[in-house]
Amino acid sequence: MIVGSIKEDLTVEKRVSITPETAKNIIGLGLKVCIEKNYATHLGIKDNDYEDVGVDVKASSQEVLNSSDLIIKVNCPSVNETGILKENTILIGMLNPSKNKEQIDKIIDKKIKIFSLELLPRITRAQSMDVLSSQSNLAGYRAVVDCVAEFEKAVPMMMTAAGTVPAAKVLVIGAGVAGLQAIATAKRLGAIVSATDVRAASKEQVESLGGKFLSVEQTEDMETAGGYAKEASDDYKQKQAEMMKEALKKNDIVICTALIPGKPAPRILTEDLVKLMRPGSIVYDLAAEQGGNSAYSEAGKINIVQGIKVIGVQSLMNSLPLTASSLYAKNLFSFIRNLYSREKKVFNVNLEDEIIAKSLISKD
Repeated sequence: MIVGSIKEDLTVEKRVSITPETAKNIIGLGLKVCIEKNYATHLGIKDNDYEDVGVDVKASSQEVLNSSDLIIKVNCPSVNETGILKENTILIGMLNPSKNKEQIDKIIDKKIKIFSLELLPRITRAQSMDVLSSQSNLAGYRAVVDCVAEFEKAVPMMMTAAGTVPAAKVLVIGAGVAGLQAIATAKRLGAIVSATDVRAASKEQVESLGGKFLSVEQTEDMETAGGYAKEASDDYKQKQAEMMKEALKKNDIVICTALIPGKPAPRILTEDLVKLMRPGSIVYDLAAEQGGNSAYSEAGKINIVQGIKVIGVQSLMNSLPLTASSLYAKNLFSFIRNLYSREKKVFNVNLEDEIIAKSLISKD
């Protein structure tokens, strides 16, 4: 059985799905691995590094797709790639099924089994495969680094003979994996950090990192069975806006990370709320590609509104492609190890396994 991977479109995606380390691990399961020529040279990884661990380097993407029983990618295959995919293979990646439904339906029509790892259940056994956590962790870190680069003041408090420089104040909206890493990174840099989340359970996590939790009085349960946030009621949104009015006047940097699986990002900061911030402040919207948590946020753009920088993030992992690829490839290896039966030497799509059942995509 052969596991294959082809180059991504480097204009939009710099991550890769297989590293030499994970290729060696996949081969150790009793599988073969093939990749396209110059697969990861943009990351400084040569084809020889793959060949040294037993990977077959093929001249074209078509050769890889024609040879492989299982294809691993970062993003959904293009129209051209879909045309080359052979029937009765398996495709694994971060395929964004809500955004790429039409393309995925065409792939399913070719009798290809598709697994999208964003759909993994949040259970202990799936932690090593959790692509959302591994990539979001990096996103939270990078968000703070980018904000510090854009912020035209010092972040930590500094006491000098010329006077005291106050610490910057950072507000993190959404205390999931990205939000918690942003809190931890901002604290390490000396900022005064506060955070808010619709899930009351996140209060303890925020405070354990040294952040102040800003809560909205509520009676409804805002957390799904899978541990994700769900869409808030109109009453909650009104109370949240009132709380934000006071918080935004005091904070220098706001990092937005709130997402609802399978839906557009919730709009938390309206035009009026953004304008409450002081000139020179920053709104950094990690949710911009899903519609954005903030008004004025556009993916891939920095908009300046009354002196406030509103940064809409796009393809953030392209700024950390080597680290992101390393973690993503390890997530994929863990999934493949769970899917492959070494005894029967087949990929076992066992729908009684919650990990497999929840991540498998079907037309219905």
